Amino acid sequence: MDLFDATPHPDGVPLAERLRPHRLDDMVGQQHLIGQGKLLRRLIESDQLASVLFWGPPGTGKTTLAQVIASTSQCNFVFFSAVLQGVKDVREIVARAQEEKKYHNRRTLLFVDEIHRFNKAQQDAFLPYVEKGDIILIGATTENPSFEINAALLSRSQVFVLQPLTPEEIRILLVRALSDPQGLPHPRPEVSDEALDFLAARADGDARIALNALEVAVSAPIDGKVDLATAEETLQKKAILYDKGAEEHYNVISAFIKSLRGSDPDGALYWLARMLEAGEDPMFIMRRLVIFASEDVGNADPRGLQLAVAAQQAVHFVGLPEARITLAQAVTYLATAPKSNASYAGINAAQAEVRNSGALPVPLHIRNAPTKLMKELDYGKGYKYAHDNPKGYQAQDYLPEAINNRRFYTPTDHGYEKMIGERMAYWRQLKADQLNPEKK
Repeated sequence: MDLFDATPHPDGVPLAERLRPHRLDDMVGQQHLIGQGKLLRRLIESDQLASVLFWGPPGTGKTTLAQVIASTSQCNFVFFSAVLQGVKDVREIVARAQEEKKYHNRRTLLFVDEIHRFNKAQQDAFLPYVEKGDIILIGATTENPSFEINAALLSRSQVFVLQPLTPEEIRILLVRALSDPQGLPHPRPEVSDEALDFLAARADGDARIALNALEVAVSAPIDGKVDLATAEETLQKKAILYDKGAEEHYNVISAFIKSLRGSDPDGALYWLARMLEAGEDPMFIMRRLVIFASEDVGNADPRGLQLAVAAQQAVHFVGLPEARITLAQAVTYLATAPKSNASYAGINAAQAEVRNSGALPVPLHIRNAPTKLMKELDYGKGYKYAHDNPKGYQAQDYLPEAINNRRFYTPTDHGYEKMIGERMAYWRQLKADQLNPEKK
């Protein structure tokens, strides 16, 4: 008999279910909701939960939260699946809930898993009972409640948004599975750190995927061990050389930015794909794109920054895997946009000047003069209001006298920045004409 015989768990319950915690302190992730002092934690611990909706990707703890509530609440807790049950079952549950309330003064918490599977008309079945307090509804959904939940029901519920688990959080769960008595059956094979890291990184924030993959992997070890190759085979994904904390991480992100700067959308898409396949946080990629939009595209195409910020919001809102499409749109736009680093060079030059010359005094004519004393000291005296001139421009100096002729921003001839340069040249000519009208 093989020392590591692939014997299923005696009760047939999947690993993810066996390890489901029953206390808030045992939960991993979602600390923005259940950390010490957070609203949801206070509501659960005081048993004062009103109707709520848990919205988040699969495997992030929605059902686990419901079971924690069930184990800690004094209320009658009823689990309901929108996939397996219908409106008729709702009426039966409500009838029992009304009896509990009438004869035992006990509230009923109704947990509806995948509530979005009910259409909006079917969701109306809950509304009168929620309004009368016959039930306290806890709904779980992977879909945006704004689109999938009845507006009346949504307005009576507090929405809590669950985030994908980080690789670090998923790794904690995997290690727990290897040590918890309710986890993997004995004898347990040795699981390499590389395999654990791979499963944690490639589970896309879904704890259930990672735990199920680990359970399969330990059922078929090689020479009593689960190595990286076994983990890859389990998830049917290849490990990509991309250590987020080491050299290859910086090599890949460098290649990505340089492809964008070099106006090569194909190269930029390839390195984007490398990062996504390796499990990189999409928000890290978006932060780099927003920086790039200002640093390397700049005013040659001001829409680049607008698109990058819009993409950041979309990626945060949608999440993977669909967010890869938005990332690709932002990458291809920025790669093919005209380039200018004039704004970046300008702030570098201005900061260098400040460090060199210190805090030069603000010229009197552009100082603020909110008090009588300041006006007596000539604060604001001689300031020319640009809009008083029909051309919207008044010749005057805005830099300290010691550096009056310095230029920090020099627009290029690329894209929209060429127009900015022409406008600045026009203003310089106006200034010369206004200061020297006799030479006009």
